[in-house]
Amino acid sequence: MPETNAVYRLGLDVGGTNLRLGVFSDLTLIEEVRFQANYSALCKENPPAQAWQRILHVTADAIRSLLDNYPIQAIGIGFPGFIDPKSGILAQSPNLPGLLDVNLGQDLSDLLGLPVRVENDANAAAYGEFCQLWQPAGGLLYLGLGTGVGAGLVVNGKIWAGQHGYALEAGHIIVVPDGRLCGCGNQGCVEQYASATGISRAYAEVTGQEKTAFDIALAAKAGDSHALAIYADAGSKLAQMLASVLKVIDVEDVVIGGGVVAAWPLLQSAFEQRLEHDLIPVLRGKVNVHISRTGDMAGMLGAALLAAPIASVATLPA
Repeated sequence: MPETNAVYRLGLDVGGTNLRLGVFSDLTLIEEVRFQANYSALCKENPPAQAWQRILHVTADAIRSLLDNYPIQAIGIGFPGFIDPKSGILAQSPNLPGLLDVNLGQDLSDLLGLPVRVENDANAAAYGEFCQLWQPAGGLLYLGLGTGVGAGLVVNGKIWAGQHGYALEAGHIIVVPDGRLCGCGNQGCVEQYASATGISRAYAEVTGQEKTAFDIALAAKAGDSHALAIYADAGSKLAQMLASVLKVIDVEDVVIGGGVVAAWPLLQSAFEQRLEHDLIPVLRGKVNVHISRTGDMAGMLGAALLAAPIASVATLPA
């Protein structure tokens, strides 16, 4: 039963194939539900307007399933794509093709009759990690390895979104000139190599077999040389990207999360070697890389807290 005096926030973490919802009281997860919501397939198989309506109604129905049980006072959503922080408009989502200039927060608010805040999914996860674990004075950089590669930066308690809201799109840093075509329109972006999608694509290119990143990890642990090489390459290219970012923003703490980190031992050695090689000498030994300990909860938590900060972080406005 919900507590009478508790403040309940709902946080959503939207992925290309899954929708996760968490009800929070302060920093505590009260209930989590997951839905198979293949938004990527909806966008590929339907005209943009129809795909958007289906996404809206699937998301709204999932939210309503929890509104019946909890007096939700704030709803926050971490959504993949380029989101204008002032208008809330989603300009583009590389992993959800066809979605252009749509307003998820306003459209959902119209359906639900409740205010909804939408933030880039990696920004939400970065804020969740900041509030839950570290809260370092100098800042925290988050890298999320899932369907794509996302990144978010928190400095002095605030998400650093850039002038147009599209900062820290580190997944679209090019690591292979003229490499694989990315959903953003460029070629050779790191998310085409270090994400679950990129790992699956690389394995198919080498072996002709279609496997998920999870199954490829199992194959690597069983000694599959192709799988081992692909995970090592993913770790190396992730470090290549991170070294470039750190040369610009110079933060001490980096948290890596997302589903792919379940296979971190397969990436770790190549990652550490490449990071040490690519960092400028003055930064070597001064960067702390942490693997997320939130159980992949950071995106939901961050979205919920961005919708309504709790007292302990209310002085650190997002």
